[in-house]
Amino acid sequence: MESTLKGMGGYDESVLDLNDKAGVGGGVGDIYGEDKATEDQCITPWTFSVASGYSLMRDPHYNKGLAFTDQERDAYYLRGLLPPTVMSQELQLKKVLQNLRSYEVPLQRYVAMMELQERNRRLFYKLLIDNVEELLPIVYTPTVGEACQKYGGIFNRPQGLFISLKEKGRILEVFKNWPEKGIQVIVVTDGERILGLGDLGCQGMGIPVGKLSLYTALGGVRPSVCLPITIDVGTNNQKLLDDEFYIGLKQKRATGQEYAELLEEFMSAVKQNYGEKILIQFEDFANHNAFDLLAKYRTTHLVFNDDIQGTASVVLAGLVSALKVIGGSLKDQTFLFLGAGEAGTGIAELIALEISKKSGTPIDEARKKIWLVDSKGLIVSSRLESLQQFKRPWAHEHEPAKDLIEAVNAVKPTVLIGTSGAGRAFTQEIVETMASLNERPLIMALSNPTSQAECTAEEAYTWTKGAAIFASGSPFQPVEYEGKKFVPGQANNAYIFPGFGLGLIMSGTVRVHDDMLLTASEALAAEVTEENYAAGLIYPPFTKIRKISAHIAANVAAKSYELGLATHLPRPKDLVKYAESCMYAPVYRNYR
Repeated sequence: MESTLKGMGGYDESVLDLNDKAGVGGGVGDIYGEDKATEDQCITPWTFSVASGYSLMRDPHYNKGLAFTDQERDAYYLRGLLPPTVMSQELQLKKVLQNLRSYEVPLQRYVAMMELQERNRRLFYKLLIDNVEELLPIVYTPTVGEACQKYGGIFNRPQGLFISLKEKGRILEVFKNWPEKGIQVIVVTDGERILGLGDLGCQGMGIPVGKLSLYTALGGVRPSVCLPITIDVGTNNQKLLDDEFYIGLKQKRATGQEYAELLEEFMSAVKQNYGEKILIQFEDFANHNAFDLLAKYRTTHLVFNDDIQGTASVVLAGLVSALKVIGGSLKDQTFLFLGAGEAGTGIAELIALEISKKSGTPIDEARKKIWLVDSKGLIVSSRLESLQQFKRPWAHEHEPAKDLIEAVNAVKPTVLIGTSGAGRAFTQEIVETMASLNERPLIMALSNPTSQAECTAEEAYTWTKGAAIFASGSPFQPVEYEGKKFVPGQANNAYIFPGFGLGLIMSGTVRVHDDMLLTASEALAAEVTEENYAAGLIYPPFTKIRKISAHIAANVAAKSYELGLATHLPRPKDLVKYAESCMYAPVYRNYR
């Protein structure tokens, strides 16, 4: 019995029983779930045949390993290709987790997880969903940073598209080479500013791969509709250029018109190939490109910059949540940032927008509660002419302050936020000063990875004698101080972007509006319980992230319908239930 394998990678329904009848991510799937090609997707002009079960075992979408039943082994020519034992998915999970825990080096765990993803996709996502708090730091920050630094050495199989200057003029053609045609979300980087590690060029691919793994595990977006992309325009990292194993273009970064033309071709090709509702998430672009790209394409494409907007949304959620501990409202706080790049200015702008909307004050007035420090000191009006455009709204009337401690003493903030990428920049003097100014100082050390955090959780709690409310970008262990246990919060973008993206996809949204970001923040803050507050948390635990993502998705979709930006009509009556029904479930299916 010979069976046909569709161009998209989906087995013909006469061969496999794809018992995936539940709703799929985005609400636009068919009865065969993630694996059934739609009629207009037969772009690749060839098909090929599967004459034995060997190919089935090598396809990560369908492989179940030892979980193939005796009946399936007979029906699909697997008899003898597997040991005789039939093992359940639960037992497979137990074995894989035991193997992972035997590795002492986090990067080894990362490599093992990526190998599992390429071997058995459903097992990978089931493992990640069921053990999210333990494995999130492996597939995401901080381990993904080290993985990007060493990506050339650990690279085995491509997990996305690499679009370099060599493909200029042919990008649409390159998209045709990707086997999945129904793409709904792209995460793209040019590798110039990977976390706090700088220019890693082509090796930045670890970021889109990791982000999209979380789109599926945490937000329930089907893996087959996710496409990681790295745009390779070279690197200014001489160490990589000298590395014989570097996998990217060995040239200095293209800039100016050459860079702009490649990005314009890329954005046009995305829309031409995938349509108006394809979500494009920008990741880890350098400041000068990130702001320009977002400003240029936000009115013509469905674009979202996670460093500017995602970080802002998750931090705002933490601030709204923390008010229940501190008291008062956002407009009563004074904010001081160390770092005035994408993250810092993005967070500042969203805070100002929330203050403006909640208090009815003009946005310019709301911005005056927010101060930023960059490498040259406090941003003040006397520096206006020398400032980059995105910093100018934060140049307030004030005497100059040359460094952070001077700015803290001058501004007297209630909230201190670090987005500088400068490890240990919150010194003991600075943190103690914050404690002297505030009964409950809120300190957010957001730079990633862990080595770049402005201070540790232990330092924040110890130096403030347990008074601080602390959150960080990378995870820290709980801290014991004078007999009390403090659990630090993690202002992790993974709280926001998976649910945010699901909300856009399932509603068929065509443009991102700032009000959607505010809605996502408020939805996340609403998930924090009294029990969480009692433990010192201002974010809910990740163990409930799928439920949290469904609520964020529902709220974002509701706002999209309200703004007239949603195209999937009519609007579902219960958006939370609809979001849950759209979420991918990585349990094994039975094949006929």
